[in-house]
Amino acid sequence: MIQLLQYLKDYKKDVIITPVLVALETMGELCLTLIIGHLIDELSNSGTSMNTILSYGFALLLVALFCLIFGTVSGLTSTKAAAGLSKNLRDEMFSCIQDFSFTNIDKFSTNSLVTRMTTDVINVQNATMMILRVAAKAPISIVCALFMAFFTNWQIGLIYVVLIPILFFGLTWIVRLTHPIFHRVFKIYDRLNGVVRENLHGIRVVKGFVREEHEIQKFESISSEIRKNFTKAETMIAFNPFLMQMGIYSCLTLIAWFSAKAIVGSENGTILAGIAMTTGELQNFITYSMMILMSLMMLSMIYVMLIMSRESVSRIQEIFAEKANITSPAHAETNIGNGEIVFDHVGFSYVDDPSNLCLSDINLRIHSGETIGIIGGTGSGKSSLVQLIPRLYDVTTGTLTVGGKNVKEYDLDQLRDAVAMVLQKNVLFAGTIKENLRWGNKDATDEELVEVCKLAQADSFITAFPDGYDTYIEQGGTNVSGGQKQRLCIARALLKHPKILILDDSTSAVDTKTDALIRKAFSSYLPQTAKIIIAQRISSVEDADRIIVMNNGKIDAIGTHEELLKTNKIYQEVYESQQKGGNEDE
Repeated sequence: MIQLLQYLKDYKKDVIITPVLVALETMGELCLTLIIGHLIDELSNSGTSMNTILSYGFALLLVALFCLIFGTVSGLTSTKAAAGLSKNLRDEMFSCIQDFSFTNIDKFSTNSLVTRMTTDVINVQNATMMILRVAAKAPISIVCALFMAFFTNWQIGLIYVVLIPILFFGLTWIVRLTHPIFHRVFKIYDRLNGVVRENLHGIRVVKGFVREEHEIQKFESISSEIRKNFTKAETMIAFNPFLMQMGIYSCLTLIAWFSAKAIVGSENGTILAGIAMTTGELQNFITYSMMILMSLMMLSMIYVMLIMSRESVSRIQEIFAEKANITSPAHAETNIGNGEIVFDHVGFSYVDDPSNLCLSDINLRIHSGETIGIIGGTGSGKSSLVQLIPRLYDVTTGTLTVGGKNVKEYDLDQLRDAVAMVLQKNVLFAGTIKENLRWGNKDATDEELVEVCKLAQADSFITAFPDGYDTYIEQGGTNVSGGQKQRLCIARALLKHPKILILDDSTSAVDTKTDALIRKAFSSYLPQTAKIIIAQRISSVEDADRIIVMNNGKIDAIGTHEELLKTNKIYQEVYESQQKGGNEDE
C-alpha cells in the first residue's frame, strides 16, 4: 500500500489533512468524555447550581459540533483521496499495458488484466479509505484512551495492559488463516471473468449449439467455488468480533468490579488496595473501554480489508513491475526511407530461447513496390515472420532491417506507422464507419474515405446502409459480416499510405472475385509499397512477384507461381488439392 501511495499525485493534500482532522475529532470525543465525567461528579454534589449545569451543557454542545465538523470533512477528504488513487492507478495500469509488447502481454491473460483494473483497484480504494479514516482514528483513540485511563487511575488501567495483547495475538492468528484463502479467491475471479467474457463473445455459437445450460452450469460451478472460499474465510473472520467483544466485556466486568469496591470503600472512608475512585471516574473508565472496543473493532475491519487488498496490491504491482521489452532507442531514427525489408539469418522464439526457435535461418530480401505471397501449413511460421517487421516481437537471432536500417534503431511509433497490418480477425471499434476508418488517418477527408473503400470493395455495401458512412458499428463489429469487416479493415490500412502493407489471411472471408479486385487495387494505389500477402488460397498469391513457401519455421522455397508448380512439392500438393476442391485433403 505504501508503494502505491506514489500514485496519489494531486491528492496528497487530502491524505495529509485527513489524519489531522481525524485526530482532532478523536481529541474532541475524549474531551466530551472528560466533561461528562466532571458533570456526573458535580451532580453528585447537592449544591450544584443550574448555571453550572448549563455551562457544562454548552461546553458539550460546542465540542460535539466541532467533532461533527471534523468527522464530516475527514470523510470527504478520505473519499476524495481514495477515489483519486483509484483513478490514477487505472490510468497508470492502462498506460503500462499500452506500452507492452506482445511478449509482455502474453504473460497476462485478458481476464486477469480486466480483474486487476476493476476488482483489485476497488479493493485498494476501499482499503485506502479505511486506512486514512479508521487506521488514523483507531490507534489515536486507543493511545489516548489508555493514557487518560492511566492518568485517571493507573491501578485500574493495568487491566487493559493484560487484555489488549491477548486480543492482538488473536487477531493476528485470524489474519494468518484467512490470507491464503483470499489469495486463492482472486485466482478464481480471473477464471470467472474468463467464463463471462467467453460466453458473451461467443453467444451466437452458444445459442446455435443450444449450450445455454452447459454455460450456466459452468458459471455456477465457478461462482459456487468463490462462495465456498469466501464462506470459509468469513467464518474465520466472524470469530474476530466475538474475540473483541469477549475481551472488552471481560475488561468492563473487571473494571466495574474493582471500581465499585473502590467507590464504596472511598465513601466508607477506607481505600481498597490503595485504589480510590469517584462515580464520574467510573463513567470515564467505561467510556474509555468502549472507545478501545470500537477502535479494536475498527482495526479488525482494517485487517480484513488489508488481507483482501494485500493480494490486490501485489497483482497491481506485477503490472507496474513488468517493463516493456520493446522500446525506442535513446536517439531513435524517425525517417524511414523506403519499404525494403531484409531478413539476415533471422531466428525467433516466443520464449526468447535460441535453442527453441519457431523461425530459424530466415534469409529474405523484399524490395519496395514488390508484392510477396506467403503460403504454408498451420504452424509453419507465416504470421510470426511478418510480426517481426513492425517489432510486435523482436528477433531472437540475426538481423532485420527496414529501409536499410535495423528495425531496433527506429522510433517505435514511426516504424509502426509505416507498416499497416490487416489480420484475419481484425477488430472494429464501437463507433461509426467513418470513425473506424480514420484510425488509419485521423485527418482524412470524406473523399479519401470513399476512395479507399472503393479500392477495398467496401463502398458498395456501405452505401447500401441507411446511414451510409455514418452507420454505427457495434463493439467488435458484430453488426457486419466477416467479409465486410475484413474489407473495412483493408480500407483502414490503405488510408495510412504505408511503406509496407501486410495482409495476414485478411481476404479469407471474401469471394475470389472480390479478392482479385482488392489485389489489383494495391498495385495502382500503392505502387511503391512493399506488399506481403499471407494466404491459404493459391489464387490469392499466384499473381505475386514472388511466392514464399514456409514449412516448419523455415523457407522451403521462393519463386513465381509457375516456377513453384514445377519445382516445389508442397506448393504442388496445395495447388492440386485446391483445384479439386480441397475438401478431402482438408
